[in-house]
Amino acid sequence: MTKRKAASDNTATEASAGDATSPDVSIMDACIAHAKEVKATQLELIKSKGYDFAPEFKDMTIQLYLLGVMWRFAESMGGADDARELAFAALGELFLQERMPKQKVTKRIDFLRKMSKIEEDHNALAVAIGYESEPGDNSLAELFDHYVDDTQVSGAFWRLYDRGRKIMLYGGLFIAFFVIWFVTLFMPGNSTIAILAAGLISAALFVIPVFLIGIFIYRTKIKKAKQAS
Repeated sequence: MTKRKAASDNTATEASAGDATSPDVSIMDACIAHAKEVKATQLELIKSKGYDFAPEFKDMTIQLYLLGVMWRFAESMGGADDARELAFAALGELFLQERMPKQKVTKRIDFLRKMSKIEEDHNALAVAIGYESEPGDNSLAELFDHYVDDTQVSGAFWRLYDRGRKIMLYGGLFIAFFVIWFVTLFMPGNSTIAILAAGLISAALFVIPVFLIGIFIYRTKIKKAKQAS
């Protein structure tokens, strides 16, 4: 009789625990479904805008926007002690559903958590606009319009950076291999360390000027952008 009573008590405890956690789980599922719908609708609305942003900036902005969307949705559903934290958990689950590796999801959520706040503990613009958005509005377009003239997040600037990075990498490797080949073939008798040192020095003599030119172009563009604004 005592064993039956204990088993019954355990069953009741498990059932009550399940009832306590299921509301948040169902809210999270609803948040994810709502975020997917909002994302599809908003991306369709901005398709004709032709925005040209750096891929990392665009992804981060959309993710922070969806955080705000899910935050407000979780509050409207009720049953969550901390709707903002629930929105972060839902965003992480959304990343997993989109086949992002679990380790990368953890790092991404930590990064977004930092970027979701600005000075004086205010919410970032993307989070605030996502929170205030309404179904079918142009809130994502309004968000991106704030950054259209920002040179640092433009797609053209990012492509320039990407090309410069590839030029330094592949150009430096090519110069190093060429010098090593030349010294080995036409200047025999040098030690292995001397040959490798010659290759590394030659690569550095190529990479450093390219890097300095890139810094100069970056500062020039930023300076022009500030003067224009």
